[in-house]
Parts: sequence; C-alpha cells; structure tokens
Amino acid sequence: MTLLPLTADELLTTTRSVRKRLDLERPVDLALVREALTVALQAPSGSNAQGWHFLVVTDPERRAAIGEYYRLAVEAYLDSERSAARLHADDPLRAPVQQRVGDSVAHLGRTMGQVPVLVIPCLRLPGGLPASGTQAAVWGSLHPAAWSYMLAARLRGLGTAWTTLHLAYEMEVAALLELPADVHQGALIPTAHYVGETFRPAPRQPLEQVLHLDRW
Repeated sequence: MTLLPLTADELLTTTRSVRKRLDLERPVDLALVREALTVALQAPSGSNAQGWHFLVVTDPERRAAIGEYYRLAVEAYLDSERSAARLHADDPLRAPVQQRVGDSVAHLGRTMGQVPVLVIPCLRLPGGLPASGTQAAVWGSLHPAAWSYMLAARLRGLGTAWTTLHLAYEMEVAALLELPADVHQGALIPTAHYVGETFRPAPRQPLEQVLHLDRW
C-alpha cells in the first residue's frame, strides 16, 4: 500500500474527525485496517500491560444496530446543554464553527450504521474498572493506541472520527457484540474512505492562551 506523502507535522495537524465526508458506498479493504491496527499496537500502555483489544465490525446488521444506538445517543446529546452546537454561543468567532460541528455530529448520527467499518477499541480489565480517581491511568493505556490507529488510517487514505456517545448504550452494544464481562469499550471509530481531496489544519486557540510555565 502506498502511503500518503505527508510529513509528521502534516499528519498530526490534518487528521480530522471526518463525519460528513465519509464515503458510505466505497468498500474498505480490511488489509488497510489491519495495517493501521498493527501500527497502533506500538503505542505505549501503562506498565506495558497491552490490555487492549479492537473490535472491527463489518457485518451490515451489527453495524446497523450499533448505528441505531448511536443515533439515539446523538439525539440526546444534541438536545443537552453540553452539545457542541451550544458551546461558545456568545462568541461570534467560535459560534459558527461550533454550529458546523453540531451539524456534522447530527449527520454522523444518521449515517453511523452505514459506515463500512466500525472500530471499537476496548480494554480487558479482569479486576473490573477501578475507582473514578484512577480513570486517567486506565484509559491512558488505550487512547494512545486508538489515536495511533486514526493517524495510520489517515496515511492509508481513510477517514475516521473519534466518538464515545455510543457508550450511553454500552451494555446493549456489548451484548450485541458478545463482549466478555471484563472487556470495556473506550470509543467508537467509524472508518471509511472519504470524499474530496484532503484536509487542512483546523483553527485553534493561540498557544499563549493555554500555555502555563512553571505555575498557572
């Protein structure tokens, strides 16, 4: 497979959450997904435990069922005060961007079940989830690998999006996919080819607004 000719900085700044531009009709060669996941396995994990597992869902009925749970979760999310579309509503510069994000979330809510490949990164935790105070350490052993997968997929001409909204129905999805009781889902990553040519860096706050040296 020929990789896109991106520098490391280009890859990191143009790997976007792709929602509206996912190609719902073009099949995805699972060899590309396997390659990207193989790269992801090089990510760090706490104590080098490597407790991650990756569910790759291509079955149309299971994708549709996950998509329905996701649609319900998206509708509840968009009606809530934490909706992306409602953030920074009083900021004339950021409000239009947030509205576009909300629109794209709504679109993915309608189409998730049609995306050719759904990847669900999971952690196997035989002792169960620990107390809330240590959640960062737990998910810090999964999220780097999931992000590495998204970067590797981008290099292979695939678009992805990071979302966790389906976790409102985590137990239902776990039953659908026959997950063991000690396996916990960390995200849902739709994966497909994308329409259009490429992606650009997104507008962000200036570094000086969020950088703190030595103290707050």
